[in-house]
Amino acid sequence: MKKFLFVLILLTTSVFSQSTYKFLNLDTSPRAAAVAGSFVSNNDDPNVVFYNPAGINFLNNSPISFSFLKHLMDINSASLVYSREFESIGRFSAAVKYINYGEFTKADANGTKYGNFGAGDIAFIIGYGNRLDQNFYYGANVKFIYSGIENYSSTALGVDLGLHYEIPDSKWNFGFSVLNLGGQLTSYIDTKEELPLDMRFGFSKQLENLPFRFFWSFNKLNEKQDNFIDRFKQITLGGEFKLGPSFRLRFGYDNEKRKELKIGTTAGLAGFSLGLGFNVSSYVVDYAFSSLGYIGSIHRFGISTNL
Repeated sequence: MKKFLFVLILLTTSVFSQSTYKFLNLDTSPRAAAVAGSFVSNNDDPNVVFYNPAGINFLNNSPISFSFLKHLMDINSASLVYSREFESIGRFSAAVKYINYGEFTKADANGTKYGNFGAGDIAFIIGYGNRLDQNFYYGANVKFIYSGIENYSSTALGVDLGLHYEIPDSKWNFGFSVLNLGGQLTSYIDTKEELPLDMRFGFSKQLENLPFRFFWSFNKLNEKQDNFIDRFKQITLGGEFKLGPSFRLRFGYDNEKRKELKIGTTAGLAGFSLGLGFNVSSYVVDYAFSSLGYIGSIHRFGISTNL
């Protein structure tokens, strides 16, 4: 779909909250999105590297996962992550996250069209994790970020830091991460922008007598609020039912999205998400649906396996 430049400006300032690098916070993994991104305490999915690099320490073998997101209008996003253990060194992950905003019509101040241009962002990530103490693990990511619009570009360098603690007997997991530390290397013309810093703390538990695991995450704990308690109001939560050996049903809720997408006195289903996952031979296929209320909805697809 062809759109004029002012639509691009509107899109990047409203959907992505006036920051070039907000795509870093976009959930691409359908499993993570189905539980509303409350993945900081996850420990069995390679996509945890996007939420807490310490979570990769629990992965087995060499998992690889690809995810695709069909956003609004012509916007598409994808991610690819691979993880491998190196004996006596630790576990590493390599990942890439990409978003394409579609094709736009180039026009002058008089509305005369003279070509098309594209816009997109990409991040390359290298992660490392290892054991800190008994049941206590750490991890870190280094990421190079590139953003481009037509012939203009911006680059940045970021770091993620994470901790993970598990209680194996009761199947509790706790995660803490600081995402997107760092800053710009080069900017769009003279516009200086910050990375979307996000401090998260969350927990998850596998219930003893029910095939159900719940997730809870406090997000953006670094943001200034009128009082200390308000820092804990930006929460996401979700759950995952294991229905048999090869099928999972998921749901999630994001209270911040629900407030932001509220129109008048109603928000429809904004902030709610659903998903499912099933095994096909040695592959795991995942799907997630996320509602943006009256604005629309987002669909995600993913496939994972062990190499």
